[in-house]
Amino acid sequence: MTQKIAFIGTYPPRRCGIGTFTENLFQHVIDSQEKVEGYIIAIDNSEEKLDYPAEVTSIIRQDERPDYIKAANDINSSDTNVCVLQHEFGIFGGESGSYILSLMYELTIPVVVTLHTVLKTPSINEKVILQKICKRADKVVVMSRHAVKFLKTIYGVDKHKIEFIQHGVPQFNFEREKIKEELQLSDKKIILTFGFLGRNKGIETAIESLPKVVAKHPNILYIVLGRTHPDVVKHAGEEYRVYLQNLIEKLELTEHVILLNKFVSEEELFKYLHASDLYVTPYLNEAQITSGTLSYAVGSGLAVLSTPYWHAQELLADDRGVLFDFNDSEALSNCLVELLDNPNHLKKIQDKADNYGKKITWAKSGQKYRSLLIELGKANLQYITEYDIPTLIKTLPPFELDHLYRLTDDTGLIQHAKFGVANRKEGYCLDDNARALLLSLMVYQQNPSEPLLRAMSTYLSYIHYVQNEDGTFRNFVSYNRTYLDEIGSDDSFGRTIWALGYLLSNAPNYSFHQLGERLFFDSVPHFKKCKSIRAIAKIIIGLCHYLSKNMADIAQIENVKSLTSTLVHEYNKNKSNDWKWFEPILAYDNAMLPYALLFAADILGDNELKEIGIETMDFLLNITFSKGYLSVVGNEKWFVKNSERSRFAQQPIDVMATILMLQQAFLMTQQSKYLDKIFISFYWFFGENDIKMPLYDRQTKGCCDGIEHYGVNRNQGAESTLAYLISRCICNQVANIKL
Repeated sequence: MTQKIAFIGTYPPRRCGIGTFTENLFQHVIDSQEKVEGYIIAIDNSEEKLDYPAEVTSIIRQDERPDYIKAANDINSSDTNVCVLQHEFGIFGGESGSYILSLMYELTIPVVVTLHTVLKTPSINEKVILQKICKRADKVVVMSRHAVKFLKTIYGVDKHKIEFIQHGVPQFNFEREKIKEELQLSDKKIILTFGFLGRNKGIETAIESLPKVVAKHPNILYIVLGRTHPDVVKHAGEEYRVYLQNLIEKLELTEHVILLNKFVSEEELFKYLHASDLYVTPYLNEAQITSGTLSYAVGSGLAVLSTPYWHAQELLADDRGVLFDFNDSEALSNCLVELLDNPNHLKKIQDKADNYGKKITWAKSGQKYRSLLIELGKANLQYITEYDIPTLIKTLPPFELDHLYRLTDDTGLIQHAKFGVANRKEGYCLDDNARALLLSLMVYQQNPSEPLLRAMSTYLSYIHYVQNEDGTFRNFVSYNRTYLDEIGSDDSFGRTIWALGYLLSNAPNYSFHQLGERLFFDSVPHFKKCKSIRAIAKIIIGLCHYLSKNMADIAQIENVKSLTSTLVHEYNKNKSNDWKWFEPILAYDNAMLPYALLFAADILGDNELKEIGIETMDFLLNITFSKGYLSVVGNEKWFVKNSERSRFAQQPIDVMATILMLQQAFLMTQQSKYLDKIFISFYWFFGENDIKMPLYDRQTKGCCDGIEHYGVNRNQGAESTLAYLISRCICNQVANIKL
């Protein structure tokens, strides 16, 4: 049976080390005799139109997320058995390369990922992304033992998932003296460094080591072969190359150092390698987990002198090369002189490198990849996400209110944040202080504390401060406590009634109950004036909370009946066979509508409301759970009937609304499918979402503001943090676990 493999990575003619690696891997894995065929999907940076070879069947534009999804769908719909992906930070779009997660988690076939960089001290995003990559991958391949160690200890990757396959080396049979003659270097002792030029390469260390060497060996020529890295050119031009050229002139080494500013083919590169006697990699720090240039030099039988970065420590062990300290030009100078003074010692190191190089040819590395890919391709693995609730609960971080308290001052809850810091320029709003009152009451029920009572008092005080004489509410207040509007939105009114209704059934003391009662009943005349069906839904929810302890209040029962009839009317007006909804669009806070009907059905014992609530809930869930995880309707543009929905500008409040709706459905029906979906929904905050990125910040204890095209919106405002915390409360409630 023929195995078909999809290779994803950069690819020539794009000038990139990963592209060269992908090309070599493709050439040495594909084998007609073993019935292995494949094709390339090239990551393209769109800076120039490239003429790709025939094996490239499609491209992914680096910064276009839809291209990643399309590529995954194309692979899934083909007869491809397995995918092998090259990962390096910087070649994929999105925050820290997050777009690649969209592709990986869309694939339904086995995936092998080659990790070209494994960071010892990653940023939070880099760590999360690599962990997500490793979680989805069936195997991750690394090229150094340090990388194996880091994956296990820093990223928590199971050792059985990790494969160690050394960086392959192409085989060219050049004779050193003939190549030297061809390159007009016959009378020289050649020291070589090659690769993209940048300040982290430490070339100045090598140049500064040469005056002492040249004094004893005047036939030395140091060749620095390679273009300046494109990113360096983009941001700093040729400043580093000019600096090196000035250094060469200052040290009077113009006859002994050549900076060859060109990108060479592999064949030309290996001519220079085989013409050389020594190879130097003077990198400035240890954080180099894989170096293809180092592998090529060892594989070419050169005596390598290197700073002790991680890959060099491994590859040059057992006297296969010489190590010198970072930034130590004097030590390098001494090492060079010692080897040039002792040809036998030099030859011994060259022979050891040459012998080791025979073990790491691309033919051997390619065979290891081929065997791995064939094995996985035959496995016919299925990718169905399963959620074990007890396990999920154990993995949750502690419930903490740190960020909420940081956003709270003696006026109320500050509305917005710049990243994790309160943005006082934006002031306060009623919506968030009402939500904060609701949350603090929910938490107090499970875990009462004095700080919570103080915060609760602040939020309740804000609501009192913005209520008008006629019972309506203002919404916005500036940081200097100035009113910014006369009457707030219907939504802010509805959210406030929701919170006050909850207070009246769960007040921690009589004082709070008294004030809440006055605020609530002063606003009752305005219930039926609300036009927004979402505001109506929230008023219904608030009334239902109130009635749960006050069923003798006939007037409020009638209010619930009247308000629910409005929702039922809108549903009957807009529903069709394929559209079971209250409007011809799905907008924001959608789940609040079924939630309100289900809650009212429970309070009133009304089967019609229950049926409509279940029907509309299931309609919404079929859309938002179509891929097995929660994907709420994005706010980028509303989902209009018979059109495409937006997957971006997804907001945490929609996740919270979904969880509240599911909790009510579970309480009424006791069906486990709703309980399962509560926890699946909650894990939206931890990366079970369309971009596979977490929104909860374990450092600040806040929640980011949403999912955008570029990744996560890193601001951690009040609304988003409250949505996370309320959702977490619900999870603990249904699991019977105290906060």
